[in-house]
Parts: sequence; structure tokens; C-alpha cells
Amino acid sequence: MSRAVEVSNRAMLRARDAMDRSYAEPLDVPALARIAHASEAHFIRTFRATFGETPHRYLQRRRVERAMYLLVQTDRPVTEICYAIGFGSLGTFSRTFRDIVGESPSAYRRRKAAGVAAVPSCFVKAWMRPSAAR
Repeated sequence: MSRAVEVSNRAMLRARDAMDRSYAEPLDVPALARIAHASEAHFIRTFRATFGETPHRYLQRRRVERAMYLLVQTDRPVTEICYAIGFGSLGTFSRTFRDIVGESPSAYRRRKAAGVAAVPSCFVKAWMRPSAAR
């Protein structure tokens, strides 16, 4: 690994660590780019190349992971969890949660409370696919 790549990776790790620490606070690309000592466009490109997703998507995923924990471990209302993890809108939170997890926050909480394991959607699709052997 070249010295330049190592320096770049460390800068991206600094920005990712800042997102992990401050996921509930308003974070924007200019602030994260400053942490990484890069221009905004370069930061987004390099972050995606390094971690496989954009900074925005990474932050959304981290927030949803925290929400998943809070939904199962607390009795706090979904709206309160939404704002506590850094989303500014319940609609955006619900849509993002559904995109990442595959079900609404309320459905996730109910399923986890009931102890029902989810069947991975790839399995369901494969099982429901018509086959010539049947």
C-alpha cells in the first residue's frame, strides 16, 4: 500500500469515526470533508471507494442500527426514537428504516417482541419462484 493511500484511508477513518460518535447530531458533507482534510467531492468519492457506500448512506445505516436496538430494548415511542437518533422527520425515518431493514419500525418492534425470526427475502423469493420440478 502506498503512503498516499494509507494517508487517505486514515482520513476516511477519521470521518467515519466522527459519524459513529456523533450519529445523532446534524452532520453534513462539508463538516465531514473538513475532518478528512479533503474537498467535498473528493471526500464523497474517496469515502465510497474506501467503504463501499456514500457518507450519507453510511450515516443513515448507523442511525437505523441504533434505532433497531432502541426499538427492541426500550418502550420509547417510534417518533421519540426517530428524533433521538438524528432524523428530522418521522416519514424520512420510516422510509429509510423500511429500505434498510425491509419492514416498518413498528412491525420490526412487534416481530422482535413476539420472538419471530424473519425469513431472508432472498430465501422467500427463491422458495416462491415456480420451478419446473414441481
